[in-house]
Order: sequence, then C-alpha cells, then structure tokens
Amino acid sequence: MRFSTSVVATLLTLLVTVTAGCSSLQGTGDKGFVTGDGTVTELDVADRGDAVSLTGEDLDGNALDLASLRGKPVVVVVWGSWCAPCRAEAPDVVDAANQLDGKAAFVGIDIRDPAVDQAASFVRAFDVPYPSFYSPDGQALLAFSGTLTPNSIPSFVVLDEQGRVAASIIGSLPSTQTLVDLVADVRDPEPAAPSPGQESSGG
Repeated sequence: MRFSTSVVATLLTLLVTVTAGCSSLQGTGDKGFVTGDGTVTELDVADRGDAVSLTGEDLDGNALDLASLRGKPVVVVVWGSWCAPCRAEAPDVVDAANQLDGKAAFVGIDIRDPAVDQAASFVRAFDVPYPSFYSPDGQALLAFSGTLTPNSIPSFVVLDEQGRVAASIIGSLPSTQTLVDLVADVRDPEPAAPSPGQESSGG
C-alpha cells in the first residue's frame, strides 16, 4: 500500500504528538511544536498585562473566583489525574504549597478529567491542600491565552498581588525549590538598576 507524502506527514505529526504525552505544544516555525521541558519564564513588572479573570466551580461544585485570591502571589497549577507527570510531581507541588502557606495562595485547574471523582481521588491520594477549578473541557486555560496553550499540562503560572501573570513554568516542575524561589522573586522583585548619573552619593 502506498501513501501520499501529505498522508505520511500527517501520520508522523500525530505519532509525535501522542509521544509528547502531557507536555505543552507550542508553535515554533518549521518544527510545528516543542515539548514543555520545565522552562521558567519571568516577566518584569512593567511587562505584565492585565489581571487574569477566571470564575468557575471547584471539585465539590462550589463557586471559585481567582479575583478573591488577590493581595498575595497566586500559583496556578494546571493538572489532570490522567497525566503521569502530574502524578510524579504532585508531592513536590504539595510540598511547595505547604512551605509557601501564608506567603502565596495556590489554586489548581483540573483539565480533561471526564469524571470529577477521578480528580477528587487524585486530591485525596496526594493530600492536595488547595482548591482546583474543574474544567473537563479545558476552557479555563483560555483565561491565560498568550501564556498557556490547550496542551499546557503540567504547567504553572505565578500571578502577582494584582492578579497579573508574573512568571510561568511550562512543563514538569524542576523542583520544589524552583517554585518557592519563583514566588519569592514575584513577592520581592529586584529593583531596576539606576541610570548613569542617578546613583545616590554618600554624605
């Protein structure tokens, strides 16, 4: 059986997409995609956009509003109980949430879980201490357009006190400390270096 060049290309693309698993797929010119590798991106205060708005329901059916968490950094965790990397990194994520208790709020976005019971089992198994938006169709990720893609799982977004995207990790969490340090940077951003001639002079 012979296949046309276009059919072969399509089959190869599908194969690579499946192999990529839970990773984020983003446009990269001729390649068409790259897999998320835990790359950390931080935005200067001046480069942050508008506050992210997201409302919905948590895994228990209770109302959940991202705006209610403003006033401190918010770590948004994108996960799914079906995602092997999400399960592997869950202990580190929970550890970070516990270390940052009082310094940052955590909230999850559970995507593509067909039944809320599966997601609830994940939360119980790993003793997840924060609520999650239940978004089986992944629509909640649209609120983070420009930062996350529909396939950005696992991934993390850190919002500043005003609810603006300040940092992101696309792919699996490198370590608990990575997330702790990232939140610290968002809480206390380094001041801009003074321009020439603006250095304060001693008395």
